[in-house]
Amino acid sequence: MTATSLQKKALGHIRILDLTRVLAGPWCAQNFADLGAEVIKVERPGNGDDTRSWGPPYLRDQNGDNTTEAAYYLAANRGKQAITVDISTPEGQEIIRKLAAQSDVVLENYKVGQLKKYGLDYASLKEIKPDLIYCSITGFGQDGPYAHRAGYDFIVQGMGGFMSLTGERDDLPGGGPQKAGVAIADLMTGMYATIAVMAALTHRDRTGEGQYIDMALLDVQVAMLANMNTNYLASGKPPVRWGNAHPNIVPYQTFATSDGHIIVAAGNDGQYKKFVAAGGEEQLATDERFCTNPARVANREVLIPLLAEMVKRKSRQEWIALLEDAGVPCGPINRLDDVFNDPQVKARGMQITLPHPSAGSVKLVGSPMKLSATPPDYQSPPPLLGQHTDQILKSVLGYDDEQLSLLRQRGII
Repeated sequence: MTATSLQKKALGHIRILDLTRVLAGPWCAQNFADLGAEVIKVERPGNGDDTRSWGPPYLRDQNGDNTTEAAYYLAANRGKQAITVDISTPEGQEIIRKLAAQSDVVLENYKVGQLKKYGLDYASLKEIKPDLIYCSITGFGQDGPYAHRAGYDFIVQGMGGFMSLTGERDDLPGGGPQKAGVAIADLMTGMYATIAVMAALTHRDRTGEGQYIDMALLDVQVAMLANMNTNYLASGKPPVRWGNAHPNIVPYQTFATSDGHIIVAAGNDGQYKKFVAAGGEEQLATDERFCTNPARVANREVLIPLLAEMVKRKSRQEWIALLEDAGVPCGPINRLDDVFNDPQVKARGMQITLPHPSAGSVKLVGSPMKLSATPPDYQSPPPLLGQHTDQILKSVLGYDDEQLSLLRQRGII
């Protein structure tokens, strides 16, 4: 790689040794790959990352037949180089130690203490690479009474309070706790881990000092509740579920139109007046029960059915056109086919296509990070299992064909 090409990659000077699997760790590593870092993904020989088999759906080839690449795996692994190493063997452990010695960052999400028995924990690797940044991602962190529990996103959403806030009101049909539609604790932990590693890299560049990063899904789930946390800490009252409504603003929720659903977010009295005027119900703006937001909150149970009846008279597109013209915040409830056909999503380049060795091409979601000088660099598609093993062990560690053949015969790579 030339100096000029490295300058166009924000993190082209960084090598990440990625020992993670499933979602939180791979999501973090994919961020680094998008920003130009060299990411070496280490997997078990034979099976690899668990998510490779988490299908259907699977990526299809040019003939429409399934490949072995599950869509779940594809979501979090582009831009990486994949090698297979059995780290339970002394030879495999030696490979990892040698790679760590030539890397800037090690990411891992093994159970607490598991890598210590292999000599691959932070204390061991720090001896051979003093300025190493080592990031561990677990369910509950490296200490505390739950440290040795396995961490699962769904469980953490419940334990961390998210599901006490998410779902329809308990007194309405369908009420009760609800998880998010995606693994938000995993994804947000991956994002926080990215920030933490970047901070550690900056510190290392200024001081020469490496460090250990302890990331926990439960910590992240608690932290990301943001204002709901401070609402509780300020009042002593735990917030409750409100479904798609807002506890303090009315109307600020979903409504059914004649052919779908929309979101209306009338954040002030002026927007509310424009909303009801667009629906031909101007009297709802002058009624003393509804003319101010505190009054609307107090009389929510009376007002919402009246607004729901008004909204049903028009289609989704009619409402969006009317409310956008009136300056009332609104939006549709899109399915993913709607999302990827949306002109704004298209204009922002949020769908990308990369060449793929077994399918011809693969459609993926682009990075939301837009940098003017060093934009995300989609170097390569999610790799096949072990696709780069020989290449990495030769170019980085200097192994020859005979050594690779012996390691492969013994199932170490």
